[in-house]
Amino acid sequence: MKLGARILKTGIAIVLSLYLSQLLHSPSPVFAGIAAIFAIQPTIYRSYLTIIEQIQGNIIGALLAVIFVLLLGNHFIVIGLAAIIVILLNLKLRLENTIGLSLVTLISIMETHSGSFIQFAGVRFSTIMIGVFSAFIVNLVFMPPKYENKLYFKITTTTEEIIRWIRLSTRHDFDHNLLKTDIEKLKENLIQMGQFYSMYKEERSYFKKNTLEKSRKLVIYRQMILTAKKSLDTLKRLHRFENELLHLPEKFQQSIQEQLDCLIYHHEQLMLRFIGKIPTPPSITEGSICLDKKELFDLFLTYQQESKEPNSSHLYHTMQIIASIIDYSEQVEHLDTLITSFHSYHDNELSIEEESQS
Repeated sequence: MKLGARILKTGIAIVLSLYLSQLLHSPSPVFAGIAAIFAIQPTIYRSYLTIIEQIQGNIIGALLAVIFVLLLGNHFIVIGLAAIIVILLNLKLRLENTIGLSLVTLISIMETHSGSFIQFAGVRFSTIMIGVFSAFIVNLVFMPPKYENKLYFKITTTTEEIIRWIRLSTRHDFDHNLLKTDIEKLKENLIQMGQFYSMYKEERSYFKKNTLEKSRKLVIYRQMILTAKKSLDTLKRLHRFENELLHLPEKFQQSIQEQLDCLIYHHEQLMLRFIGKIPTPPSITEGSICLDKKELFDLFLTYQQESKEPNSSHLYHTMQIIASIIDYSEQVEHLDTLITSFHSYHDNELSIEEESQS
């Protein structure tokens, strides 16, 4: 079990909200702590949106609590009816994320039996908003998330793992069951990439230069994720049709191996070139010799013509392997174009910190 940044920030937000509530002599600081739990978010931008939504949701909860108590009292049946209406209003106004805290506000206000009800409602509402703002302050000040780093390192580690397995698969030097297990883990990594990409996309830049650079980075990261998906598709084909690959003519097997070796080498170089560890433009020998898709396809057509069983499933499965390799190579070529273009604008300088993937 790891102590992540969000867990730590949640604890700090609870402490801050309780401290501020006591400092302001709130009679029920626990409600501020509850509000802080609801309001903590993974990004600063989402935290900002949460404040806006929580203010609206809490106003709905507070107003309905006051109205129902003044008109119908605070019997538990009345509280249940008010809760239903609060949920419906939040859904109608598309404030689904605030339903929980709206209900906390509603119940915390309607529980009173004192005479100075309006004053009590105002105090409870203010206490809950202290928790919401405490969560925003913590998210803004303490360990602001750097999702670009998380995204880049998730892409690179996943890509490296896929490339290792492809290299082993073409040489038939791997454990079949172990690869099957790792493919499932790699699929989960791709899902995490998409989540990190969305969070990085939400982060706001305050200078025009940074905005332009980030827009170009987003295009590259999206292509990196797509290229990683295509490399995983190729790996899955190699794993699924391992027997078909073994029965291919030796020359054809060798051609597939050489093609994939060149392709994954090119992919590895691009990941390093993006962060400036390899200069742009690349050396003459890096790209053009490897990615000869036409030659590979011609070899498949020749093999098909010489096959004794032109309609066998073996040919169809081989065709899937070749198509997957060609698709993967096209994505690598496109990634190459994007990275070369990026460095023509930004002079090989990239601010990705060397940190762990946690």
